[in-house]
Amino acid sequence: MRTFSTVGGNLFRIAAEQLNDATQWIRIAQLNGLSDPVLTGIVTLRLPTQDASAGGGVASQ
Repeated sequence: MRTFSTVGGNLFRIAAEQLNDATQWIRIAQLNGLSDPVLTGIVTLRLPTQDASAGGGVASQ
C-alpha cells in the first residue's frame, strides 16, 4: 500500500492514473472511508495495490 496526495479532483481520475482502471475508484474510497468520489481541498489517500482482477465501480450492498 502507498499514499497519494492531491488537491481536489475525483477518485475516477486517480484510479485511472494510479491503478490503470477508473472503475476501481471504489477500492480507494473504501480504503479511505469515503463515499463521495469528488474530492475537495488537499487530500492524502491510501492506495490499494494494483490488481487487474479486482472488481470495481459498484459498492457491495
